[in-house]
Amino acid sequence: MPHTRLTIDRHDRRKRALITLAGEIDLESAPLVCAALARCLSDGIRVVDVDLTPVTFCDCSGLNAFLYAAQRTKEAGGILRLHNPPQSFGWILDLTGCGVLLLGPPLGHLPPSLGDVPDPVPPALPDRSAPLVAVLSGEVR
Repeated sequence: MPHTRLTIDRHDRRKRALITLAGEIDLESAPLVCAALARCLSDGIRVVDVDLTPVTFCDCSGLNAFLYAAQRTKEAGGILRLHNPPQSFGWILDLTGCGVLLLGPPLGHLPPSLGDVPDPVPPALPDRSAPLVAVLSGEVR
C-alpha cells in the first residue's frame, strides 16, 4: 500500500468539529478525506470546519471529496465549510464556481450552531411604482 502524504487532525466541540488537514490531497489521499468527513456525520457532528492552512497541494480529487462531503452533510441537516485553502486550490474553486458552496467565514468567526440560524429571507421585490419604459425604439418583428 502506498504511503499517503496527508495527516488528518480532528477536534470536536459538542456538535461541531474542526478538522485540520496537512499535506497533499490527491487521488491517493482523497478517500481518507471522505472517510474522515463521513465519520463526523456518523458521530453526530453537524457543523464541520476544515482548516486547509497546512495543505500544500489539492487537486480535483480533493474538490470532489469536499463536494461529496458537503452534499452529505447538507442532507443530514449540517454544514461543511473550508477555511484557508492554498492559493492553487483557491484557483480551482474560482474556476469551477464551487467556492460559494464550500468556503465560509474565517475560523475566528464561526457560524452559530444550526439551532440558532434563522431561515433565509427572500430578497424583496423591486418597487414597480415607476412606469416601464421601452429601451428600444422602432418596430420589432
